[in-house]
Amino acid sequence: MITSTVSPWSMLRISAAASALFQKALMFAGILFVLSLAGLQSGNQTLLDGVKAILPLSEDALAEDEDFTASAEPANEALNARMLVAMDYVSRRYHVSSDALQPIFATAQATGRQLKLDPLLIIAVIGIESRFNPFSESVVGAKGLMQVMPQFHQDKLPEDADQAAFLNPVINVQVGAKVLKESIRRNGGLENGLQQFGGATSDPARRYSSKVLAERQRLEQAVQHLRASGGTQAAAATAARAG
Repeated sequence: MITSTVSPWSMLRISAAASALFQKALMFAGILFVLSLAGLQSGNQTLLDGVKAILPLSEDALAEDEDFTASAEPANEALNARMLVAMDYVSRRYHVSSDALQPIFATAQATGRQLKLDPLLIIAVIGIESRFNPFSESVVGAKGLMQVMPQFHQDKLPEDADQAAFLNPVINVQVGAKVLKESIRRNGGLENGLQQFGGATSDPARRYSSKVLAERQRLEQAVQHLRASGGTQAAAATAARAG
């Protein structure tokens, strides 16, 4: 006869732990329900999109980005010719120095590669969201270059980072790019993902995604112009201006 080696006290502890976990899950579901109901009643699309943003992804989607973690350290890599030309265009368009833009572009390049996301799409979102002002804050609390909502994305920060980290340009781009990638996945495509990222899923005209894609097209046109006018020398000149 086989006898159990688990004591009654151990069973009680296991039962209590399972009960506590179940209660927390119910509480979390209740909070989501209340937030969703409040968003529906108030017509607050930002709130509704924020709730969608914290819903879990599929296991396959989570596994794809499991090695990606945000870090305050800027990417230590040279910009490729495409990003150098785009940086020169942004510097002139938004009146921001290349020195200030370089870590932003390096982070977009490295993060885009890690997340399999076009770095020029990241740059285009930054242009629309904040015009490259790292201290930009919206009336609804979105912060930094990519206007990340801290209340929904605290879990994406590096360990021991506080709320101020959302205004760190490097961290903001890393976190914002991951939010963008998740939005694209959740919504089944680029335009729908951009609409959710911009808190504009209820806009039938898709004005937010149109603005971002138009900005990316302008960046691509700057790159194509470089290639058409004898790429290597122009890239070298752009690199020299970048310091």
